[in-house]
Amino acid sequence: MKAEAFLSDDYRPAEDEPFMNDRQLEYFRRKLEAWKAELLDESRHTIEGLQDGTRNIPDIADRASEETDRALELRTRDRSRKLVGKIDQALRRIDEGEYGYCEDTGEPISLKRLDARPIATLSLEAQERHERREKVHRDD
Repeated sequence: MKAEAFLSDDYRPAEDEPFMNDRQLEYFRRKLEAWKAELLDESRHTIEGLQDGTRNIPDIADRASEETDRALELRTRDRSRKLVGKIDQALRRIDEGEYGYCEDTGEPISLKRLDARPIATLSLEAQERHERREKVHRDD
């Protein structure tokens, strides 16, 4: 029986079940796909808004404000585009059986961390080490 068939809407991964079993994988797949769909829908609305919003604004201050808003929206959409790429990578890791395991240590990433950030590739400890190293090198 496939996980899709028996995964209830109120299911939450629990520590007392086997790590990354079919139900957990399906839970995270659905979570990632829903997040991706939401981001793509927001992007569609942004594009439509930018296309509809092209108008000639005579007041220079209003025009500058409009351009600032557009630039901010485009930066936000660029972040979303990068996030969609990370979501796609996480979905690939699910398909390849690598999802939920730290890229550095190979140890399981906590379910709480994955639930909060389903695109996580490092355990909390490995992420903290990475950020400390990054900060040290940035301060040089």
